[in-house]
Amino acid sequence: MSKGKLDGRVALVTGAGQGIGREIVLKLTAESALVLANDLDADRLAALQADVARAGGTCEVFPGDVTEKDFGDRALAECLRRFGDLHILINNAGYIWNSRIVNQSDDQWYAMLDIHATAPFRLLRAAGRHFRQMAKEGHATQARKVVNISSISGLFGEATQFSYSAAKSALVGMTRSLAKDWGRYNATVNCVAFGFIETRLTQAFEGEAPQIEIGDRKVKVGLDAAQVELMKGLIPLGRAGTPQEGAGAVYLFCLPESDFISGEIVVAAGGLRM
Repeated sequence: MSKGKLDGRVALVTGAGQGIGREIVLKLTAESALVLANDLDADRLAALQADVARAGGTCEVFPGDVTEKDFGDRALAECLRRFGDLHILINNAGYIWNSRIVNQSDDQWYAMLDIHATAPFRLLRAAGRHFRQMAKEGHATQARKVVNISSISGLFGEATQFSYSAAKSALVGMTRSLAKDWGRYNATVNCVAFGFIETRLTQAFEGEAPQIEIGDRKVKVGLDAAQVELMKGLIPLGRAGTPQEGAGAVYLFCLPESDFISGEIVVAAGGLRM
């Protein structure tokens, strides 16, 4: 495998077992990054690792729940143990749990905040301490990269995604705050806000909504087939995005060419503004 643009760079990607997260790992490793991939599903991680190896890349796996209080510190420690450094952090793990506010429970509210805001906070805190130490030791000549994953729901809101929108909006504020704070560590902090990307969370259905398992919880996901067609009609490009295209938007912020871009929110939604 020839050297790519991210040769020698160490990346940590959460929620990497499927969908956009999986494609992010495949993209980064194809460009020679060394990746520690996290997901709740160890089997999906094993399959990802095998695919990366067949393509000549390097991917280590770290199964676990990002919402556990010590996850951020443990994930950083694992990166350092296996690869010796951390250069790229992608906060991608997440899921949806939709309903209007009058039907939302406290559990639903906290679940969305935990996965989309608190878990990234803990990872960012751990990464920030490492970036600070590396800068003190004179290892900040090459820009470090953070990419947080938000949503157009976090920018513009969505009637049935009150808690999800609030949590995704928090990531926007976190991104802009850290961009102002971490420039001294030569670290860029940016955010990708996704629109309609074809994943298990946005799958079309007729009749009963499909469910996914998150720990011991079952959550309904997907969109009614009529909603899917309506959404596609609102997108100027006339279609949903693919997970590969979602990964491409994240990849832009990982490249050396984006070393002077920080604090930005890029919308990957095919031109859709809600």
